[in-house]
Amino acid sequence: MAKASDLTPIPQARKQLMAAFSPVDIEQIPLPEAAGRVLAEAIHSQIDLPVFDNSSMDGFALRSGDVKGADQDHPVTLTVVEDIPAGAVPQVSIEAGQAARIMTGAALPGGTDAVVRVEDTDFGLCDPGSSAPEQVRVYVAIPDGENVRPRGQDVRLGEPVLSPNRRLRPQDVGVLAMLGMSNVPVYRRPRIGLMSPGDELLPLGAPLEAGKIYESNSYVLEALVAQSGGQVVRLGIVPDTLEAVRQSLQDAIAQDVDVLLSTGGVSVGAFDFVRTVLEREGELTLLRVNIRPGKPLAFGSYAGVPCFGLPGNPVSAYVGFQVFVKPALRKMVGLPEEPRLTRKISLLEPIKSDGRESYLRISAAHEDGRWVARLTGHQGSGNLRSLVNANALLIIPAGVTSLPAGAELEAWFFEGLDL
Repeated sequence: MAKASDLTPIPQARKQLMAAFSPVDIEQIPLPEAAGRVLAEAIHSQIDLPVFDNSSMDGFALRSGDVKGADQDHPVTLTVVEDIPAGAVPQVSIEAGQAARIMTGAALPGGTDAVVRVEDTDFGLCDPGSSAPEQVRVYVAIPDGENVRPRGQDVRLGEPVLSPNRRLRPQDVGVLAMLGMSNVPVYRRPRIGLMSPGDELLPLGAPLEAGKIYESNSYVLEALVAQSGGQVVRLGIVPDTLEAVRQSLQDAIAQDVDVLLSTGGVSVGAFDFVRTVLEREGELTLLRVNIRPGKPLAFGSYAGVPCFGLPGNPVSAYVGFQVFVKPALRKMVGLPEEPRLTRKISLLEPIKSDGRESYLRISAAHEDGRWVARLTGHQGSGNLRSLVNANALLIIPAGVTSLPAGAELEAWFFEGLDL
């Protein structure tokens, strides 16, 4: 077993690898494809929103001074001189004693400063296609600006609307549409070459053979890459030979990948050829980190492309991605490092560790006013089901080897958990 002094501390490892990454290029994409992408440039409005003074109600546009003092017992009668549906341009200016029937969103005619709801008149609700009345009785007094959305109320011409380096949400896409933007500047999706070395691996759909297992890591990692804003270039299962690993890496380079990502092949075994190729033909700058699970984590480059070598055990690969790869991918797409969603949590059982900074799978629950943690089963790095049953990772600090029940630690909650 490697001594703690031989292992790179996690903060040092993260700092080292993050220095190797920078944001990728910017591309213009159609607005319907923009949700979830990261905006690369600040957006300033080229128009006012609303573009013109308009009605927020179906009703009658009028001069508020004409209905001052109006009530149920003393209605004011106005002459209706125009009918203005949404999308029409008013043709007349309203004078004293006049009004125009107006629909929601329609432009306010000149001379008016307010809109009275149709419910507050004697016209009432009507069927679609009904003609405007010649006169209308108004039963309420309304102030200047009532039921009017003035030009520029929401956004002014030249005003900053969206800042760069933010993931676009549905409402962000909506405001871009209101601004008339058909294309949006975003960071392109980094291309991640994903390979799975191992003679023991079988593709899905193949008959299960003695000594073989179905390859699963690539499916977990592809989903994680997508969540982080990247796209996977699948390199498939790679035989445990030096030449096969070398060829797979060269194939990835030929496909213009931005990052190489391998699971397995980076430890000290006789068939760990990813590490060997990086040492001989590339650059290996990091090997073995003070983390559990996931100690045999490698980082370097091949043909100038950054390369992550995650452990082959599925939980180790998952934890290694979350701790090391995800922050790098977020940096590539222009996002700041995401703060961990953590809470103090009390152990319901004693726990032992080996002194490495450890991430244990737990079921976290809020009971009697506090958060409590239960292990979800055996913590072997090959036991993916215990990760499926977990909703958080318990963080055991480096140097800690045992903790009693009742001890309080930080728990890293998974996304989507209602806290």
